[in-house]
Parts: sequence; structure tokens; C-alpha cells
Amino acid sequence: MSLTKKLGAEFIGTMWLVLGGCGSAVLAAGFPELGIGFVGVAFAFGLTVLTMAFAIGHISGCHLNPAVSLGLWSGGRFSGKELLPYIVAQVVGGIAGAGILYIIASGQAGFDAAASGFASNGYGEHSPGAYSLTAALTTEVVMTFMFLIIILGATDKRAPQGFAPIAIGLGLTLIHLISIPVTNTSVNPARSTAVAIFQGDWAITQLWLFWLAPIVGAILAGVVYKWFEKEEG
Repeated sequence: MSLTKKLGAEFIGTMWLVLGGCGSAVLAAGFPELGIGFVGVAFAFGLTVLTMAFAIGHISGCHLNPAVSLGLWSGGRFSGKELLPYIVAQVVGGIAGAGILYIIASGQAGFDAAASGFASNGYGEHSPGAYSLTAALTTEVVMTFMFLIIILGATDKRAPQGFAPIAIGLGLTLIHLISIPVTNTSVNPARSTAVAIFQGDWAITQLWLFWLAPIVGAILAGVVYKWFEKEEG
């Protein structure tokens, strides 16, 4: 598969992740009486990854996330030559998804992306549960670490074949169920960047954490899983 096709798949997949996941939060979570709530948002994010894993996994590997690409690289599963192009495609795809969401959300009178938060990630006063910077940093590192352990394990050649998308999608759902109250759940710098651009205020200021923590967690997971794969001497 050519790099161009891989990047196109990553663009479309990340666009769908942001539109589906963040879209459920912006458009449906708080709808009077019929809102899906944070449980629904958690499942929406999981479903975006599950559906794209089946749709484009055979094309690009369905990373949809700079932290995933870095974690797979750290674990010896992904070429460093394709790392930067993948990350660029994911970020641009995420922004496209957020842009589509912004157009849709703006169709409602009085919508304000800055005031609403636009499903952005945050800590302190911008955390859904007012959790501290330390709590947010810990959450994002640990949740991304576990996400990559799930991905690396489910896609291991020794694992049951054909079930990886289900494990990964449900894993992301569980991560959201745990961490939406803390940071609104990132574990994905592309997702965080995409909506922060449209929120345009505090989300930009706090964006550094949602790059740093997922990258640290992902690279650590790659190193740890590489140790699991090492043959006993």
C-alpha cells in the first residue's frame, strides 16, 4: 500500500473519530431529556475506532492518533520513516472533523464554541470535575499507556485473530468512562488539537499537556510490550 493511500486513510479515520466522538459530546450529550450523557460519549469514541479499524485497518493500520503511532514505533511495530507524515495526516484529519462539527453546531442559534468548550480537554477549572493538573497528567499518561498495551496486545500475532478492533474499541470506551470527568479524555493529541483550535481560548493554553502526557504514556507502553515480546534466553 502506498504512503499516499495510508495517509488518506489516516486523514479520513481521524476526521471520523473527531466528528463522531466530539460530535456526540457537542451535539447529543446535553440535549434536554434525550441527551446521551458521558456514557454515550464514551461509547461513541469507542465505536469510531472500532468501525474505522474494520474499514481502514488493512490500509493504514488505523492509528488515528499521534500517540498510537509513536507507541507502535516505540514497540517496534511501525517505521520511523512514516511517523511524521502519519502525525500530520492525523492532525489535519482531526481539524477537518472539528471543522465539519463546527459548521453543524453553528446551525443552532446562539452556539458559541468558546463558551461551550467544544468538547475540549482541560484541567483545573476546565476539567469537567475540576481535577488538578497532577490528576490530569497522571490520568492521561496512565490511560494512554493502557490503551497502547491493549493495541499492542490485541494485534500481537500470538493473540486471537480477528478480534483486535473489538478489544481496541471497547478499550477506548472504558478509558473514556474512567477519565471523562477528569480531563474530558484525550489520549490523542490530534483529537485535542482539533477542537482546541475552534475553542480558541483556554484549550489552546492547556493543549501542551494533551500532547506531552499521551506521548509519554504511549512510548512507555511500547517499551514495556517490547519486553513482553522478548524471547526468554
